[in-house]
Amino acid sequence: MSQVTRRELFPGVWLRAVHTNKFKSAYLSLTLLCPLDKDTAGPNALIPALLRRGTAVHPDMESLSAALDELYGGAIEPSVRKKGETQCVGFVASFLDDAYTLKGENILDSAAALLGEILLNPYTQDGCFCPDYVAGEKQNLIDRIRSQINDKRTYATQRLVQEMCRYEAFGVDKLGSEQSVAAVTPQSLWQRYQQLLKESAVEVYYSGSADPDRVEAALRSALAPLAQGGERTAPDCEVRLTAGPEPRMVTEAMDVTQGKLALGFRTGGQTCWEESYPALTMFNAIFGGTTLSKLFLNVREKLSLCYYASSMLEKQKGLVLVSSGIEFDKFQTAKDEILAQLEAIRRGEIEDWELEGARRTLISGHLSTLDDQGRQEEFWLGQAAAGLDTTIEELCAQFETVTAQQVAQAAQKLELDTIYFLKGKEG
Repeated sequence: MSQVTRRELFPGVWLRAVHTNKFKSAYLSLTLLCPLDKDTAGPNALIPALLRRGTAVHPDMESLSAALDELYGGAIEPSVRKKGETQCVGFVASFLDDAYTLKGENILDSAAALLGEILLNPYTQDGCFCPDYVAGEKQNLIDRIRSQINDKRTYATQRLVQEMCRYEAFGVDKLGSEQSVAAVTPQSLWQRYQQLLKESAVEVYYSGSADPDRVEAALRSALAPLAQGGERTAPDCEVRLTAGPEPRMVTEAMDVTQGKLALGFRTGGQTCWEESYPALTMFNAIFGGTTLSKLFLNVREKLSLCYYASSMLEKQKGLVLVSSGIEFDKFQTAKDEILAQLEAIRRGEIEDWELEGARRTLISGHLSTLDDQGRQEEFWLGQAAAGLDTTIEELCAQFETVTAQQVAQAAQKLELDTIYFLKGKEG
Protein backbone atom coordinates (compact mmCIF):
# COMPACT_ATOMS: atom_id res chain seq x y z
CA MET A 1 0.00 0.00 0.00
CA SER A 2 1.21 3.48 -0.76
CA GLN A 3 0.69 6.37 1.58
CA VAL A 4 0.11 9.88 0.18
CA THR A 5 1.00 12.97 2.20
CA ARG A 6 0.89 16.66 1.31
CA ARG A 7 2.80 19.40 3.09
CA GLU A 8 3.87 22.99 2.49
CA LEU A 9 7.63 23.44 2.05
CA PHE A 10 7.44 27.24 1.81
CA PRO A 11 4.47 29.58 1.30
CA GLY A 12 2.78 28.44 -1.94
CA VAL A 13 5.33 25.62 -2.51
CA TRP A 14 3.73 22.23 -1.89
CA LEU A 15 5.14 18.72 -1.74
CA ARG A 16 3.02 15.66 -2.41
CA ALA A 17 4.89 12.51 -1.42
CA VAL A 18 3.76 9.00 -2.33
CA HIS A 19 5.55 6.62 0.00
CA THR A 20 5.73 3.25 -1.76
CA ASN A 21 8.03 0.24 -2.12
CA LYS A 22 6.42 -0.87 -5.39
CA PHE A 23 9.00 0.59 -7.80
CA LYS A 24 12.75 0.25 -8.35
CA SER A 25 12.98 3.86 -9.45
CA ALA A 26 12.03 7.04 -7.64
CA TYR A 27 10.03 9.72 -9.46
CA LEU A 28 10.39 13.42 -8.79
CA SER A 29 8.70 16.34 -10.49
CA LEU A 30 8.60 20.08 -9.98
CA THR A 31 5.92 22.17 -11.66
CA LEU A 32 5.27 25.91 -11.74
CA LEU A 33 1.54 26.62 -12.07
CA CYS A 34 0.82 29.78 -14.05
CA PRO A 35 -2.32 31.24 -15.67
CA LEU A 36 -2.66 30.22 -19.32
CA ASP A 37 -2.31 33.46 -21.27
CA LYS A 38 -1.66 34.11 -24.96
CA ASP A 39 1.15 36.58 -24.24
CA THR A 40 3.12 34.45 -21.78
CA ALA A 41 2.35 30.84 -22.84
CA GLY A 42 5.16 30.78 -25.45
CA PRO A 43 7.88 32.26 -23.22
CA ASN A 44 6.76 30.04 -20.29
CA ALA A 45 6.98 26.94 -22.49
CA LEU A 46 10.54 27.89 -23.52
CA ILE A 47 11.88 28.18 -19.98
CA PRO A 48 12.13 24.49 -18.88
CA ALA A 49 13.88 23.44 -22.11
CA LEU A 50 16.26 26.39 -21.81
CA LEU A 51 17.08 25.69 -18.14
CA ARG A 52 17.80 22.05 -19.07
CA ARG A 53 20.56 23.27 -21.46
CA GLY A 54 23.00 24.11 -18.65
CA THR A 55 23.57 25.53 -15.17
CA ALA A 56 26.23 27.74 -13.61
CA VAL A 57 27.96 24.56 -12.33
CA HIS A 58 27.24 22.34 -15.35
CA PRO A 59 27.24 24.88 -18.21
CA ASP A 60 26.24 22.56 -21.06
CA MET A 61 24.22 19.44 -21.78
CA GLU A 62 27.32 17.27 -21.81
CA SER A 63 28.31 18.12 -18.24
CA LEU A 64 24.66 17.86 -17.11
CA SER A 65 24.49 14.38 -18.65
CA ALA A 66 27.65 13.42 -16.78
CA ALA A 67 26.07 14.61 -13.51
CA LEU A 68 22.98 12.49 -14.25
CA ASP A 69 25.15 9.48 -15.09
CA GLU A 70 26.57 9.68 -11.58
CA LEU A 71 23.02 9.15 -10.31
CA TYR A 72 22.98 5.66 -11.87
CA GLY A 73 21.83 7.15 -15.17
CA GLY A 74 18.97 9.30 -13.87
CA ALA A 75 16.90 11.54 -16.15
CA ILE A 76 15.54 15.08 -15.78
CA GLU A 77 13.32 16.22 -18.64
CA PRO A 78 11.52 19.53 -19.31
CA SER A 79 7.75 19.36 -19.24
CA VAL A 80 4.92 21.64 -20.45
CA ARG A 81 1.31 20.68 -19.74
CA LYS A 82 -2.13 22.25 -19.58
CA LYS A 83 -4.62 21.50 -16.81
CA GLY A 84 -7.82 23.49 -17.18
CA GLU A 85 -6.70 27.10 -17.63
CA THR A 86 -3.40 26.47 -15.84
CA GLN A 87 -0.17 26.16 -17.79
CA CYS A 88 2.11 23.72 -15.95
CA VAL A 89 5.82 24.11 -16.73
CA GLY A 90 8.71 22.37 -15.05
CA PHE A 91 10.58 19.08 -14.93
CA VAL A 92 9.99 15.39 -14.42
CA ALA A 93 12.86 13.30 -13.11
CA SER A 94 13.39 9.60 -12.49
CA PHE A 95 16.34 7.90 -10.87
CA LEU A 96 17.21 4.69 -9.04
CA ASP A 97 15.41 4.36 -5.70
CA ASP A 98 17.80 4.59 -2.73
CA ALA A 99 16.69 1.10 -1.64
CA TYR A 100 18.42 -0.37 -4.72
CA THR A 101 21.77 1.42 -4.78
CA LEU A 102 24.85 -0.81 -4.69
CA LYS A 103 26.60 0.79 -1.73
CA GLY A 104 23.63 2.36 0.03
CA GLU A 105 24.27 5.76 -1.60
CA ASN A 106 21.77 8.53 -1.01
CA ILE A 107 20.63 9.41 -4.52
CA LEU A 108 17.50 11.33 -3.47
CA ASP A 109 19.46 14.24 -1.99
CA SER A 110 21.78 14.45 -5.03
CA ALA A 111 18.87 14.28 -7.48
CA ALA A 112 16.89 16.93 -5.56
CA ALA A 113 19.99 19.14 -5.44
CA LEU A 114 20.55 18.78 -9.21
CA LEU A 115 16.88 19.56 -9.91
CA GLY A 116 17.15 22.65 -7.70
CA GLU A 117 20.33 23.67 -9.49
CA ILE A 118 18.70 23.39 -12.94
CA LEU A 119 15.69 25.42 -11.81
CA LEU A 120 17.41 28.09 -9.73
CA ASN A 121 21.00 28.44 -10.92
CA PRO A 122 20.99 28.65 -14.73
CA TYR A 123 23.94 29.19 -17.02
CA THR A 124 24.05 32.91 -17.87
CA GLN A 125 26.02 35.33 -20.02
CA ASP A 126 26.16 39.03 -19.15
CA GLY A 127 23.56 38.62 -16.42
CA CYS A 128 20.86 36.90 -18.46
CA PHE A 129 20.23 33.76 -20.51
CA CYS A 130 22.84 32.66 -23.05
CA PRO A 131 21.75 34.05 -26.47
CA ASP A 132 22.84 30.88 -28.32
CA TYR A 133 20.78 28.65 -26.04
CA VAL A 134 17.77 30.95 -26.38
CA ALA A 135 18.03 30.98 -30.20
CA GLY A 136 18.29 27.17 -30.30
CA GLU A 137 15.34 26.53 -28.00
CA LYS A 138 13.19 29.17 -29.77
CA GLN A 139 13.69 27.29 -33.03
CA ASN A 140 12.93 23.92 -31.37
CA LEU A 141 9.69 25.25 -29.89
CA ILE A 142 8.60 26.93 -33.14
CA ASP A 143 9.23 23.62 -34.93
CA ARG A 144 7.08 21.84 -32.33
CA ILE A 145 4.26 24.36 -32.72
CA ARG A 146 4.39 24.05 -36.53
CA SER A 147 4.49 20.25 -36.44
CA GLN A 148 1.17 20.06 -34.58
CA ILE A 149 -0.62 20.34 -37.91
CA ASN A 150 0.90 17.02 -39.05
CA ASP A 151 -1.34 14.98 -36.77
CA LYS A 152 -4.70 15.98 -38.23
CA ARG A 153 -6.74 14.20 -35.56
CA THR A 154 -5.13 16.16 -32.71
CA TYR A 155 -5.03 19.30 -34.84
CA ALA A 156 -8.82 19.20 -35.41
CA THR A 157 -9.49 18.96 -31.66
CA GLN A 158 -7.02 21.77 -31.04
CA ARG A 159 -8.72 23.99 -33.63
CA LEU A 160 -12.13 23.16 -32.14
CA VAL A 161 -10.92 24.31 -28.71
CA GLN A 162 -9.33 27.47 -30.18
CA GLU A 163 -12.61 28.42 -31.88
CA MET A 164 -14.93 27.36 -29.07
CA CYS A 165 -12.90 29.13 -26.36
CA ARG A 166 -11.59 32.02 -28.46
CA TYR A 167 -12.50 34.54 -25.70
CA GLU A 168 -11.34 32.28 -22.87
CA ALA A 169 -7.89 31.32 -21.60
CA PHE A 170 -8.62 27.66 -22.41
CA GLY A 171 -8.38 28.50 -26.12
CA VAL A 172 -4.64 29.18 -25.75
CA ASP A 173 -2.32 26.34 -26.74
CA LYS A 174 0.02 25.05 -24.00
CA LEU A 175 3.04 25.80 -26.24
CA GLY A 176 1.89 29.34 -27.02
CA SER A 177 1.93 30.87 -30.50
CA GLU A 178 4.71 31.04 -33.05
CA GLN A 179 4.60 34.86 -32.93
CA SER A 180 5.00 35.11 -29.15
CA VAL A 181 7.96 32.69 -29.22
CA ALA A 182 9.61 34.49 -32.15
CA ALA A 183 9.41 37.79 -30.25
CA VAL A 184 11.35 36.47 -27.24
CA THR A 185 14.81 37.94 -26.46
CA PRO A 186 17.31 36.67 -23.85
CA GLN A 187 16.48 39.76 -21.75
CA SER A 188 12.67 39.44 -21.98
CA LEU A 189 12.89 35.72 -21.19
CA TRP A 190 15.12 36.38 -18.19
CA GLN A 191 12.51 38.80 -16.79
CA ARG A 192 9.74 36.28 -17.44
CA TYR A 193 11.75 33.58 -15.64
CA GLN A 194 12.33 35.81 -12.59
CA GLN A 195 8.62 36.57 -12.45
CA LEU A 196 7.66 32.89 -12.71
CA LEU A 197 9.97 31.96 -9.84
CA LYS A 198 8.56 34.71 -7.67
CA GLU A 199 4.83 34.43 -8.40
CA SER A 200 3.95 30.88 -9.47
CA ALA A 201 2.45 28.33 -7.14
CA VAL A 202 4.85 25.36 -7.09
CA GLU A 203 3.86 21.69 -6.97
CA VAL A 204 6.61 19.21 -6.07
CA TYR A 205 5.88 15.49 -6.37
CA TYR A 206 7.84 12.49 -5.13
CA SER A 207 7.13 8.78 -5.44
CA GLY A 208 9.50 6.22 -3.91
CA SER A 209 10.60 4.40 -0.77
CA ALA A 210 12.11 7.37 1.09
CA ASP A 211 10.39 8.53 4.25
CA PRO A 212 8.34 11.73 3.61
CA ASP A 213 10.29 13.62 6.30
CA ARG A 214 13.54 12.84 4.50
CA VAL A 215 12.01 13.88 1.17
CA GLU A 216 10.88 17.15 2.73
CA ALA A 217 14.35 17.84 4.15
CA ALA A 218 16.05 17.13 0.79
CA LEU A 219 13.69 19.41 -1.13
CA ARG A 220 13.71 22.23 1.44
CA SER A 221 17.47 22.31 1.11
CA ALA A 222 17.48 22.07 -2.72
CA LEU A 223 14.75 24.69 -3.23
CA ALA A 224 15.61 27.09 -0.38
CA PRO A 225 15.64 30.22 -2.63
CA LEU A 226 11.92 29.66 -3.39
CA ALA A 227 11.17 30.70 0.20
CA GLN A 228 11.78 34.28 -1.00
CA GLY A 229 8.77 34.33 -3.37
CA GLY A 230 5.87 36.74 -3.20
CA GLU A 231 2.20 35.89 -3.16
CA ARG A 232 1.98 32.46 -4.84
CA THR A 233 -1.56 31.55 -5.84
CA ALA A 234 -2.73 28.77 -8.13
CA PRO A 235 -4.71 30.03 -11.16
CA ASP A 236 -8.51 29.69 -11.41
CA CYS A 237 -10.50 28.20 -14.26
CA GLU A 238 -13.46 30.05 -15.80
CA VAL A 239 -16.46 27.79 -16.41
CA ARG A 240 -19.10 28.96 -18.90
CA LEU A 241 -22.44 27.42 -18.08
CA THR A 242 -24.16 27.63 -21.45
CA ALA A 243 -23.36 27.55 -25.14
CA GLY A 244 -24.35 30.31 -27.58
CA PRO A 245 -27.93 30.52 -28.94
CA GLU A 246 -26.89 28.52 -32.03
CA PRO A 247 -23.95 26.12 -32.47
CA ARG A 248 -21.12 27.84 -34.34
CA MET A 249 -19.90 26.15 -37.52
CA VAL A 250 -16.22 26.42 -38.51
CA THR A 251 -14.98 24.82 -41.75
CA GLU A 252 -11.40 24.63 -43.02
CA ALA A 253 -10.07 23.12 -46.24
CA MET A 254 -6.70 21.41 -46.52
CA ASP A 255 -4.96 18.90 -48.69
CA VAL A 256 -6.28 15.88 -46.71
CA THR A 257 -7.75 12.55 -47.81
CA GLN A 258 -9.99 12.12 -44.76
CA GLY A 259 -12.35 14.65 -43.21
CA LYS A 260 -12.15 15.50 -39.51
CA LEU A 261 -15.37 16.32 -37.70
CA ALA A 262 -15.06 17.65 -34.13
CA LEU A 263 -17.94 18.70 -31.90
CA GLY A 264 -17.60 20.74 -28.71
CA PHE A 265 -20.24 20.62 -25.97
CA ARG A 266 -20.58 22.68 -22.78
CA THR A 267 -21.55 20.52 -19.80
CA GLY A 268 -23.85 23.11 -18.20
CA GLY A 269 -21.41 23.86 -15.40
CA GLN A 270 -20.69 20.22 -14.52
CA THR A 271 -16.99 19.98 -13.61
CA CYS A 272 -14.67 18.04 -11.31
CA TRP A 273 -15.82 20.24 -8.42
CA GLU A 274 -19.47 19.21 -8.70
CA GLU A 275 -21.28 16.30 -7.07
CA SER A 276 -22.33 15.10 -10.53
CA TYR A 277 -18.69 14.61 -11.65
CA PRO A 278 -18.62 10.78 -11.29
CA ALA A 279 -21.86 10.55 -13.33
CA LEU A 280 -20.45 12.93 -15.96
CA THR A 281 -17.28 10.79 -16.22
CA MET A 282 -19.45 7.67 -16.63
CA PHE A 283 -21.52 9.48 -19.28
CA ASN A 284 -18.37 10.26 -21.26
CA ALA A 285 -17.25 6.61 -21.06
CA ILE A 286 -20.65 5.40 -22.34
CA PHE A 287 -20.89 8.11 -25.01
CA GLY A 288 -17.44 7.92 -26.61
CA GLY A 289 -14.71 7.41 -24.02
CA THR A 290 -14.14 3.66 -24.43
CA THR A 291 -14.24 0.90 -27.06
CA LEU A 292 -17.61 -0.18 -25.59
CA SER A 293 -19.07 3.29 -26.17
CA LYS A 294 -22.06 4.20 -28.33
CA LEU A 295 -19.92 6.27 -30.71
CA PHE A 296 -17.43 3.44 -31.22
CA LEU A 297 -19.90 0.54 -31.49
CA ASN A 298 -22.72 2.28 -33.38
CA VAL A 299 -21.33 5.18 -35.40
CA ARG A 300 -18.04 3.49 -36.27
CA GLU A 301 -18.63 -0.27 -36.20
CA LYS A 302 -22.32 -0.80 -36.99
CA LEU A 303 -22.97 2.12 -39.37
CA SER A 304 -19.38 2.53 -40.67
CA LEU A 305 -19.82 6.31 -40.75
CA CYS A 306 -16.44 7.10 -39.21
CA TYR A 307 -12.89 5.77 -39.32
CA TYR A 308 -12.78 6.61 -35.63
CA ALA A 309 -15.17 8.33 -33.21
CA SER A 310 -14.46 9.13 -29.59
CA SER A 311 -15.16 11.71 -26.89
CA MET A 312 -13.09 13.22 -24.09
CA LEU A 313 -14.02 15.18 -21.01
CA GLU A 314 -12.21 18.34 -19.88
CA LYS A 315 -13.00 18.04 -16.19
CA GLN A 316 -12.04 21.54 -15.04
CA LYS A 317 -13.41 23.47 -17.97
CA GLY A 318 -16.71 21.60 -18.25
CA LEU A 319 -16.37 20.53 -21.90
CA VAL A 320 -16.99 17.30 -23.79
CA LEU A 321 -15.09 17.13 -27.09
CA VAL A 322 -16.01 14.63 -29.79
CA SER A 323 -13.44 13.70 -32.41
CA SER A 324 -14.12 11.70 -35.59
CA GLY A 325 -12.63 10.92 -38.97
CA ILE A 326 -15.08 10.73 -41.90
CA GLU A 327 -15.47 10.73 -45.68
CA PHE A 328 -16.09 14.32 -46.83
CA ASP A 329 -19.63 13.59 -48.04
CA LYS A 330 -20.66 11.91 -44.76
CA PHE A 331 -20.52 15.16 -42.76
CA GLN A 332 -24.28 15.56 -42.19
CA THR A 333 -25.02 11.87 -41.65
CA ALA A 334 -22.14 11.42 -39.19
CA LYS A 335 -23.00 14.60 -37.27
CA ASP A 336 -26.68 13.60 -37.01
CA GLU A 337 -25.76 10.11 -35.82
CA ILE A 338 -23.32 11.40 -33.15
CA LEU A 339 -26.08 13.68 -31.83
CA ALA A 340 -28.59 10.79 -32.00
CA GLN A 341 -26.35 8.72 -29.70
CA LEU A 342 -26.30 11.61 -27.22
CA GLU A 343 -30.10 11.81 -27.38
CA ALA A 344 -30.36 8.08 -26.66
CA ILE A 345 -28.35 8.53 -23.44
CA ARG A 346 -30.47 11.55 -22.50
CA ARG A 347 -33.59 9.38 -22.81
CA GLY A 348 -31.98 6.83 -20.52
CA GLU A 349 -31.44 4.23 -23.25
CA ILE A 350 -28.46 2.64 -21.52
CA GLU A 351 -28.18 -1.14 -21.45
CA ASP A 352 -26.96 -2.82 -18.26
CA TRP A 353 -23.87 -4.11 -20.09
CA GLU A 354 -23.08 -0.56 -21.28
CA LEU A 355 -23.33 0.86 -17.76
CA GLU A 356 -21.32 -1.96 -16.14
CA GLY A 357 -18.79 -2.06 -19.00
CA ALA A 358 -18.15 1.68 -18.62
CA ARG A 359 -17.92 1.34 -14.85
CA ARG A 360 -15.40 -1.55 -14.97
CA THR A 361 -13.32 0.13 -17.70
CA LEU A 362 -13.14 3.39 -15.74
CA ILE A 363 -12.30 1.71 -12.45
CA SER A 364 -9.65 -0.62 -13.89
CA GLY A 365 -8.16 2.31 -15.85
CA HIS A 366 -7.92 4.41 -12.70
CA LEU A 367 -6.51 1.57 -10.60
CA SER A 368 -3.87 0.74 -13.23
CA THR A 369 -2.60 4.32 -12.72
CA LEU A 370 -1.30 3.11 -9.35
CA ASP A 371 1.15 0.83 -11.22
CA ASP A 372 2.68 3.64 -13.27
CA GLN A 373 4.62 6.44 -11.58
CA GLY A 374 4.32 8.83 -14.53
CA ARG A 375 0.54 8.45 -14.79
CA GLN A 376 0.16 8.79 -11.04
CA GLU A 377 2.14 12.04 -11.10
CA GLU A 378 -0.08 13.27 -13.96
CA PHE A 379 -3.20 12.46 -11.91
CA TRP A 380 -1.96 14.28 -8.81
CA LEU A 381 -0.83 17.31 -10.84
CA GLY A 382 -4.37 17.54 -12.25
CA GLN A 383 -5.78 17.33 -8.72
CA ALA A 384 -3.36 20.01 -7.49
CA ALA A 385 -4.25 22.34 -10.37
CA ALA A 386 -7.93 21.87 -9.49
CA GLY A 387 -7.30 22.26 -5.75
CA LEU A 388 -8.65 18.75 -5.06
CA ASP A 389 -7.41 15.98 -2.76
CA THR A 390 -9.68 13.12 -3.87
CA THR A 391 -7.57 9.97 -4.26
CA ILE A 392 -7.78 7.44 -7.10
CA GLU A 393 -9.33 4.89 -4.72
CA GLU A 394 -11.98 7.41 -3.56
CA LEU A 395 -12.87 8.20 -7.19
CA CYS A 396 -13.27 4.50 -7.95
CA ALA A 397 -15.63 4.15 -4.97
CA GLN A 398 -17.72 7.02 -6.41
CA PHE A 399 -17.93 5.32 -9.83
CA GLU A 400 -19.27 2.16 -8.13
CA THR A 401 -22.50 3.90 -7.11
CA VAL A 402 -23.40 5.82 -10.31
CA THR A 403 -26.81 4.85 -11.74
CA ALA A 404 -28.08 4.93 -15.34
CA GLN A 405 -30.51 7.67 -14.30
CA GLN A 406 -27.65 9.88 -13.03
CA VAL A 407 -25.78 9.33 -16.33
CA ALA A 408 -28.90 10.41 -18.28
CA GLN A 409 -29.27 13.50 -16.07
CA ALA A 410 -25.63 14.47 -16.70
CA ALA A 411 -26.20 14.05 -20.46
CA GLN A 412 -29.31 16.24 -20.40
CA LYS A 413 -27.25 19.29 -19.40
CA LEU A 414 -24.95 19.11 -22.44
CA GLU A 415 -25.26 21.83 -25.08
CA LEU A 416 -23.60 21.79 -28.49
CA ASP A 417 -21.45 24.91 -28.75
CA THR A 418 -19.15 24.56 -31.78
CA ILE A 419 -18.78 22.28 -34.81
CA TYR A 420 -15.41 22.11 -36.56
CA PHE A 421 -15.01 20.40 -39.94
CA LEU A 422 -11.71 19.90 -41.75
CA LYS A 423 -12.39 18.97 -45.37
CA GLY A 424 -10.32 18.42 -48.49
CA LYS A 425 -9.61 21.02 -51.14
CA GLU A 426 -12.10 20.61 -53.98
CA GLY A 427 -10.32 19.55 -57.12
